[in-house]
Amino acid sequence: MLRLLISKQSLIPLQSRLVTAHSGRHFFGHFALLLLSIPNHTQIHEAAKKATLTGHSAPNLAKNAPVFSPEELEAARLARLANLGWLGSLPEKFIPYAELMRLEKPVGTFLLLLPSFWAITMAAYGIAAPFSTTAYAIGLFSVGALVMRGAGCTINDLWDRDLDSKVARTVERPIASKRVSVPQAVVFLGAQCLLGLGILLALPWECFYLGALSLPFVFSYPLFKRFTYYPQVMISITFSWGCLLGFPAVGAPLNLAVAGPLFLAKFFWSMIYDTIYAHQDKKYDIKAGIKSTALAWGDRTRPILYGLFTCQVASFLTAGAMNSMGPFFYLGAACGFGRWFSQICRVNLDDPARCWALFTGNIKTGWIFWFGILGDYIMQLIGFY
Repeated sequence: MLRLLISKQSLIPLQSRLVTAHSGRHFFGHFALLLLSIPNHTQIHEAAKKATLTGHSAPNLAKNAPVFSPEELEAARLARLANLGWLGSLPEKFIPYAELMRLEKPVGTFLLLLPSFWAITMAAYGIAAPFSTTAYAIGLFSVGALVMRGAGCTINDLWDRDLDSKVARTVERPIASKRVSVPQAVVFLGAQCLLGLGILLALPWECFYLGALSLPFVFSYPLFKRFTYYPQVMISITFSWGCLLGFPAVGAPLNLAVAGPLFLAKFFWSMIYDTIYAHQDKKYDIKAGIKSTALAWGDRTRPILYGLFTCQVASFLTAGAMNSMGPFFYLGAACGFGRWFSQICRVNLDDPARCWALFTGNIKTGWIFWFGILGDYIMQLIGFY
């Protein structure tokens, strides 16, 4: 873990700056100084090097990857089989491709899809769109999120096939374990992209060019963990794109006064939950040379998450106010943010199981936000607003 790599001497200037920040009364000043106090990449590298020389951990970060014993590999294989769920009933030759799409782990699909639901429903509320239009957009986005999340996972596994073999949680992924070859994965990716294109073409034309603008992020974000400690920024942008697409999907103009804050709310939300997700693998990531905000922020993760949470709340409420949402929106926001803040406070960032549980728990939080928005839209449809 990162805190084992950073010496007490390297924390002295950090602590003095934090004290200075604490003495001020402006929250965002405190938060900004906290971010500035994070060790830069060179400091992290030098701390790791010092730890190596003193016999702590992370011997030769990228080169000496963890070597799994046959027993460990067999345990990983059995764990994968135990978690297949309904995928186990598929013909055996289809299972690796279903795993490549993460169909046995739908949490990513929901985290990509739910913000699209927020945007679609808020846009429909803003223009009083008929229910049939809204339902049609939700149906297409549901299929599209499943397909394009699968494509994103395939891209990720193609880029990361060498890194995945160095991390216990990912060593059994289809490409890393050689159950799917690289050429087979590329062909499968092409098929998914063609299907995604077909879904995009079934939506209004504005969705097509907005969707096309997201492709550089979709294809490149897996690379960022190799050279920056902030790959979560790229994946958060990618997973927030539905907040823009949802407006033209129902024929509404892309009102950036609403869509912009909504995009930011999802961005901050993703930064929080994906940082917590990254804490699962930090001990392997250090050795494999994989970078993340979990390693960059280390012991300062929780206070930074509090700052990001505050930004998420402010952005989400701004989007609601700019769209003239009704009381159900704010009720959903209160319930969702109360639940989310409680989870952030209680999560043990050194316990991979708890990090995974919080990550998956975000599905319920996302539904709560949407139910609030949906409540206002239904009230509008039946004539109460």
